[in-house]
Amino acid sequence: MELRQLSYFVAVAEELHFGRAADRLHIVQSAVSQQIQRLERELGAELFDRSPRRVRLTGAGERLLPEARAVLAAAERARAAVAAPAGLRLGTSTGLGSHLDRVLAAFAERAPGVPVELFSLPVAERLDRVAAGRLDAAFVRSAEPPPGVRVLPLWPDPLMAAVPAGHPLAARDEIDLAELAGLPLALTPRRTNPALVDLVVGACRTAGFEPLPGPVGGSLHDTLATIGTRPLWTVVYAAHASVLHTPRVAYVPFRAPGLALRTGLAVPTAGPTVHCGNLLLACGDHES
Repeated sequence: MELRQLSYFVAVAEELHFGRAADRLHIVQSAVSQQIQRLERELGAELFDRSPRRVRLTGAGERLLPEARAVLAAAERARAAVAAPAGLRLGTSTGLGSHLDRVLAAFAERAPGVPVELFSLPVAERLDRVAAGRLDAAFVRSAEPPPGVRVLPLWPDPLMAAVPAGHPLAARDEIDLAELAGLPLALTPRRTNPALVDLVVGACRTAGFEPLPGPVGGSLHDTLATIGTRPLWTVVYAAHASVLHTPRVAYVPFRAPGLALRTGLAVPTAGPTVHCGNLLLACGDHES
């Protein structure tokens, strides 16, 4: 049994799709399938129930998954013990905006000379890398941590409405969510950010309306560019809005209690790296 085989197995188990796992691993799909088959032969058990429409873990696969993750995490810790990284490896979350600048400035004061390497990744991959020891910590929002990771609560991130600069609502100091009922909502697909989508759509329904569907997909900058030309709306984090330069889009706060998600810091449950302490102190400096 090879670490490579376990890594491939975990990727397929999390994606439940051989093609997506191959893309995530940056290898061809045939290599993933070949190594999984070799692992199954060695273990004498099928790990996946493969059908033309979907891939599912078998009972043996479900039992192997936590053990495989533990082995990979132990291997990463062993590598780190021999050659600990010189700098802080930090996963970042979309929309941190001014929060990230202030935390990094506070960290530089507490740990002068320590380089910081930032990784902008999907939340699942951020958490996996923290669990495996490939990231020292990661910012996340409303995420369920995998085994070996805990999320320390930091600050609430209020959301603001992004509307066309020429729309009457753009001149308001604050708005009620229900005032947006007549505008289509351009929001990221739920699979990419379920916590955000559930919060916004749920709040709209509580306010008494079903949001009109707008364009889905693309980057936030693409969405904002579209809002600058059409009557649409979306949400952005207030900290992010403060650093966005989009003259054709206005950012308007929601009337209290508003909408917010809490940002947390994902760290290893056991054996946080040497830089985690200073990073947590820096986050505290930022909040105060």
